[in-house]
Amino acid sequence: MLWRHFQKKNLEMVTHSGAGGGTDLTARITASLLEPIFEKSITIINKKGGGGALSLEYLDSRPADGYTILTYTSGQAAEVAKGSTKTTLKDLIPIARATDDPQILMVKCKRFENANQFIDKQKEEAFTYGTTHLGGIDDVSAFAFTAKGNLKTAEVIPFEGGNEISTQIVSGGVDVGVLNLGEAKVQIDAGQVCPIVVLADERMKALPHVATAKELGIPVSLSTVRGFVVKAGTPPDVVEKIEKAILDAMKKPEYHKFLDNLGLDETSIANKEVWGKQLEEADQEMRSSLKQLGFIKK
Repeated sequence: MLWRHFQKKNLEMVTHSGAGGGTDLTARITASLLEPIFEKSITIINKKGGGGALSLEYLDSRPADGYTILTYTSGQAAEVAKGSTKTTLKDLIPIARATDDPQILMVKCKRFENANQFIDKQKEEAFTYGTTHLGGIDDVSAFAFTAKGNLKTAEVIPFEGGNEISTQIVSGGVDVGVLNLGEAKVQIDAGQVCPIVVLADERMKALPHVATAKELGIPVSLSTVRGFVVKAGTPPDVVEKIEKAILDAMKKPEYHKFLDNLGLDETSIANKEVWGKQLEEADQEMRSSLKQLGFIKK
């Protein structure tokens, strides 16, 4: 049997989000597509709390045998960078990336002629940036963009969610919103909110006309990511089997439809090498920014 290693017991897929959240949904669709491959049930374990720290602690408490797969996101990555948990990247083995949702700077439509004007204005005055969290990926994105662009430091204002940020952009409550594409789709389609800079290595297929920060001379690439990891010490052959199974599951039409509903495409999917490199680079960026922002004291 191809997946003989996994015939001893059912698998667990752990997520730090509540039922129905984006991370939970990513875990559930992946698990549903994996079950026929493994020929075993996969139980979704929701471990909310501590910004993802509880999910990391749960993984640490489990054997390094591949039966427990953790959904790892930008939220947990921020906690790891801040040292809020004893877990470090060395305690995790990357398996595959499930979604890569670039951070996008969005503004009220027609306020700026182009991205260059948007940047030049911030050399003269500090803009207000709407984010969903302080000390997380959105906060880091705003800080890194303005710092590396030699712009006036962003004044970050946190809100409850992407929809509220979009509303604040339209009303003039903030100058800029740090958002993912799906969060502002309604306002973008209505011509109220316009993406102006994408914080990614390459332009998004869904936004081919929007320049990346790197194109504009600002070396920042940050995404809201979700992917899968297992506990360090898991046998290499088991890691290979899990990676192959997950990548095979993500080739299925159901998964591509899931990505499409998020405004993403197949470029979200990546193997463990690409995923691992991205995690290391993001960890370095987060540590640097969070230290300067005062979230890391040492």
